[in-house]
Amino acid sequence: MTPQQNSSSSSRPPRPRSPHFPPHNAPRVWFITTGTSPTAIALARQALDHGDYVVAGVLPTEFEKREGQSEDFRSLLEDVKKTERWRERLRVVGLDGRIVGQCQAAIAEAVEAFGRIDVLLGSTSEAVVGTVEELSQTSRTISVIQDTFETNFFANVNIIKAALPVMRQRKNGHVIMLTGITGHLGTPGLGMYCSSQWAIEGYCDSLAYEIAPFNIKMSIVQANMEVNVLTNRITSVPPLPEYSQAENPAPLAREIFSGLLDKLDRVNNPSAFSEDKSPTNSTSTRSPDTAMHEPSTGDLLSSDTVTSLYPLLPPIVRSSLIAETVHALTAIGGHDNPPARHIVGFEGVTSVKEKLKTISEELEDFIEVSNAVDIAREEDQHSTSMVTDQTQSGV
Repeated sequence: MTPQQNSSSSSRPPRPRSPHFPPHNAPRVWFITTGTSPTAIALARQALDHGDYVVAGVLPTEFEKREGQSEDFRSLLEDVKKTERWRERLRVVGLDGRIVGQCQAAIAEAVEAFGRIDVLLGSTSEAVVGTVEELSQTSRTISVIQDTFETNFFANVNIIKAALPVMRQRKNGHVIMLTGITGHLGTPGLGMYCSSQWAIEGYCDSLAYEIAPFNIKMSIVQANMEVNVLTNRITSVPPLPEYSQAENPAPLAREIFSGLLDKLDRVNNPSAFSEDKSPTNSTSTRSPDTAMHEPSTGDLLSSDTVTSLYPLLPPIVRSSLIAETVHALTAIGGHDNPPARHIVGFEGVTSVKEKLKTISEELEDFIEVSNAVDIAREEDQHSTSMVTDQTQSGV
């Protein structure tokens, strides 16, 4: 290579590279509100491996009774015990975000353990499947609406309020709220879930301006709809026949997620869905009658009672589903200049762009209509003025 060629190549700016895990001057202290979710567990593993500290909140009743997703979290605890450099970097705290006292106690325990909280990740979420009318059938379904906002809105608000004094005193901190593109886009059959997402995003957008003078950053991370729905608890209310696919052409969330859950069933237990249901099929785990009549997980979303479930995600499906979201969280968490809003995934960005384009077109139409009204009003006023002048001159 000639000196000129060498000089030319060295003058080119280096190609930007995305590091596996962004560097930081000092280990960060993470507080994760729902430590048992697949996203939180994957994030905790990455943070611990990077040398960060993690405080994971778990719902005491579920953890003690081994309900929900507590078994996956217990696997994390076993790995922490086996990994010497992780042992002193993880603290588990009991946390039901709906109870203010538990939020305050959990924050105090985190500060006592590690001295501070650098990143607060609000990830408490629950999807509610049902149309607006279906959620208004009985007192039980109506109470589901209140439960949704207690979980998706107030639980996150309570933990933020508990953490702010600690961050404000240190004049440093970063609050990340994990929501979804449902915070931008309404979805048929997820009306109440979308409402709670819009509510917490509006709260965080307003909060960002209030806490900025204290050097506390605020970021909203919007994952794909499937990430939040399939990695947390799903509650479904009884369907109305008027909203069945045969009667209603709207692409309701019930049918969409029923299909996804059925696919997960096939991945988890492929032999149960084989075409050969005869008793001689030794690979089948169900008898012919059971295989034909036992409801699938997706069918539970059409139950005639209020039903709650956690989707059973095979490891390969879970890791691929949440990988991009986990990378986004670890990439921006605790940075000096994080984005105020980050949409995860190309599809999500495209969907939001289409929504904003539609809103822009609607605003243009509104302006045209408004101008037409203003012009008509001015012409009417001008005509009235002429009539008045002519009347006065005639008198």
